[in-house]
Amino acid sequence: MMYSSVGFAFAAAALASAQTLNLTNSTAGYINYTTVTGYFLQDESTTNATAFDYTATNFGLLNRTYPATTGLTGNLTQWQKFEAQVNALNADAPLNTAYKVLFMGRHGEGYHNAAQTYYGTPAWNVREWDCYWAELNGNATVSWDDADLTPAGVAQAEVANAFWQHEITYQHIPYPQSYYTSPLTRCLRTANITFSDLDLPEYYPFVPTVRELFRESIDIHTCDRRSNRTYIHNLFPSYNIDPSLTEFDELWNDVTGETSAAQDARSKKVLDSVFDTDDHTWISITSHSGEIASILRVLGHQAFSLNTGAVIPVLVEAKFLPTGPALSNPLYTTSTHCAAPPVTSIATLSQGCVCSGTGVGGITTPIYNATMSTAAPSYPTAYYGM
Repeated sequence: MMYSSVGFAFAAAALASAQTLNLTNSTAGYINYTTVTGYFLQDESTTNATAFDYTATNFGLLNRTYPATTGLTGNLTQWQKFEAQVNALNADAPLNTAYKVLFMGRHGEGYHNAAQTYYGTPAWNVREWDCYWAELNGNATVSWDDADLTPAGVAQAEVANAFWQHEITYQHIPYPQSYYTSPLTRCLRTANITFSDLDLPEYYPFVPTVRELFRESIDIHTCDRRSNRTYIHNLFPSYNIDPSLTEFDELWNDVTGETSAAQDARSKKVLDSVFDTDDHTWISITSHSGEIASILRVLGHQAFSLNTGAVIPVLVEAKFLPTGPALSNPLYTTSTHCAAPPVTSIATLSQGCVCSGTGVGGITTPIYNATMSTAAPSYPTAYYGM
């Protein structure tokens, strides 16, 4: 059974117009998210994220009993039992509360990932400090601007495809009812390899919606600059590109980068739009390590890093409240980089990068990009309700 967003309107009088209710635009309301723990290994502090293998652990689903399946007879799989539990949570939920399961998948290895491994993290970047190679479009061998998948990345997506088919066939896992993907090439392709040839029901086909705000952390790395809308459409004509996604990338400017607070504000905007407009319970999101980490923070989930190609589900409780904290638009930070491959990078330095040269102590000040601005990008109004 599915529960439409109209069932979570703020008052009975609003039911008639609930489909157009825009919770995320202004004063219409606020959605508070909580991760419902106790169902997955990735919810537990004792689980080692680095060693976690979703294919060996049934997506991390714990073997346990549920109140919803007490007294049920029949040989149900763990996923069928969990589905019954989620349905019961929604059936018993108070007004203004909904439960959804988000399957969040990180893209397979991209050429930017391989380049970072090749050059080493100091030369690539250290968190907010961008030293050299990440600012280039590529080297003499490969390109990593809006990075595509490497052969290893394709293989990782094929592993996800095979595992989804296994879970559908043997575990009777609930089909994703909606699919979303970042607009960056590595995610578009990962989603396609993972889902396009699965035996899916006609009423839940794989037609992903491309959402701007599910993209990776916005900084000056060229791997995180997206290609234009026409390219995305030509690459995968069957994909549903959100109307608000502009022809050219208006959020990446080669100057500023998101702080964690700025990215979390962006992640909440796009989550709000999904929970506000999508009445489905089982949702797939193909995104990036940094963006999934941000989403987990917004959901109140513990930090849980994903290897390339990995997938984790999270059970989310969303409460639709009449009011909440004001929407923020946090400042961005200006980014620095070296004009040549750096000596190293040190996190304790104010600017991180240790550039080659003859500066004091052998350290030269990294150069700032031109036309600096610490203002966050102005998201088009449509983003707030999409």
